[in-house]
Amino acid sequence: MQTLKLGFIGAGFIGNFQATALKQVRGAELVGVYALNWAEKLAEFAKANGLGDCKVYPNVAELCKNCDAVAVFAPNYVRIELVEQIVEAVKAGAELKGIICEKPLARTVAEGRKLIALAKEAKLPTAYFENQIHMKAIKNALTQLAPAQKSMGPIALARSAEEHGGPHEPWFWDPTQQGGGVLSDMGCHSIAVAWFVLTPVGKPIDFLEPVSINAETALLKWGRPKYRQQLLDRMGVDYAKVPAEDFCTGIITFRNPETGQLVKAQFTNSWMYDKQGLRLLMEGMGPGYAFEVNSLRSPLEVFISDAAAEAVADAEAALEKATASRGLLTVQPNELDLYGYVDELDDMRDAFLAGKDAFLNWEYGLEITKLVLAGYLSAERRKTIDLTDAAIRKELESYVPLIAQGKGAEVLM
Repeated sequence: MQTLKLGFIGAGFIGNFQATALKQVRGAELVGVYALNWAEKLAEFAKANGLGDCKVYPNVAELCKNCDAVAVFAPNYVRIELVEQIVEAVKAGAELKGIICEKPLARTVAEGRKLIALAKEAKLPTAYFENQIHMKAIKNALTQLAPAQKSMGPIALARSAEEHGGPHEPWFWDPTQQGGGVLSDMGCHSIAVAWFVLTPVGKPIDFLEPVSINAETALLKWGRPKYRQQLLDRMGVDYAKVPAEDFCTGIITFRNPETGQLVKAQFTNSWMYDKQGLRLLMEGMGPGYAFEVNSLRSPLEVFISDAAAEAVADAEAALEKATASRGLLTVQPNELDLYGYVDELDDMRDAFLAGKDAFLNWEYGLEITKLVLAGYLSAERRKTIDLTDAAIRKELESYVPLIAQGKGAEVLM
């Protein structure tokens, strides 16, 4: 089997999560990392776990010279700058087979178009990393229900939620750096997977046409004085000055261009889900059939008493974003595979070695960015947004949500 040599830009939470998933992937090695923080730690992890002879490089150019594909796992606000450096490295002779960008592709449509143009300039195949579409539970459910879909008709309603107690790093909480709050951070997941679930069997991933979106954003927990102070003390982000939403919900209507049938995607996301930890919930309902995925249902449960709790060093050893280390804990034996990271990496490896885009490319990532931004526009205007309106589509090209501008108090307070 041919091996793909990967280089990571960024060594934070997602870089480490992807590196851990890479332990389950054949034909791919982590050979280099460039990051402002924690690069040495990630390189040591890679070597200790047999992921490759991972070296720390002083800049993007040197990293690109020594790998086959580069993954941008750095914060949203530096994406364009980093991809520009990758393109310059290619022009200088780096022989890359592809470039990866973690979700979301961009904070605005303008940024997304810039990133796509840069990748095309360098003639690089692209992979947009949206792990939830690659979840085995989702793919198996759709495969199991394919005969029912063909007999009874496609799925008509999809519901998707991702919720936890809040991000790990300060820049996620800062709407001017991240591009918003939970709608930007996690709504992109839920919108993408719901659109995917609604797509009829055998049709392209962008087959269904977005018709309209109605969304709400709110600041339900982290704007209260007590929790606002906790956030300021812990993350250095002041939601009295630059608040972002910690809750969002909405409905997107899609049209089947062949039949005219309208279908609905309902999404809900929050940074105030204080239960066992991260929860992913997906449902698909069609005529006479349905499926449900709930990531908090596990074959493994662990109970830890108060007396024994002092021995537990890390609550997240049980589950991502876990907030407790005692009581009845949900433990996922293989989170990386459950969430789709392993299949996502497999798909990227095969695509890049074949000289083509991954199943999800940057053009698809831009479509998700458009829908997220349309959700912010709907929430700001408190009305349903017509996505078929040429004037709306033009407005979205230059639109920056008030929350992302640091003016969230105008719509959240």
